[in-house]
Amino acid sequence: MIKVLYRPLSIVVSILGGLVAGALFKQVWKRVAREEDPPKPTEPERSWKEVVPAAALEGAVFGAVKAAVDRGSLKAFEKATGVWAGD
Repeated sequence: MIKVLYRPLSIVVSILGGLVAGALFKQVWKRVAREEDPPKPTEPERSWKEVVPAAALEGAVFGAVKAAVDRGSLKAFEKATGVWAGD
């Protein structure tokens, strides 16, 4: 029953994690590419060599942040309740 309480918490934490991941990616991109904004796949002047690595880096950052946020929120919930709410 207590696991049900984790669901709303995980949704809020996931949203916040997505915001953090987006900001982190922008900072990483600025340092790696020395550009303000990453290339968008819809920009006709950008090449495949620009778009695909940017998307891969973005996916890696989002994946790492998601794993850290999910794991951290589960561990915090377990510490607070004594129950592991993971799958």
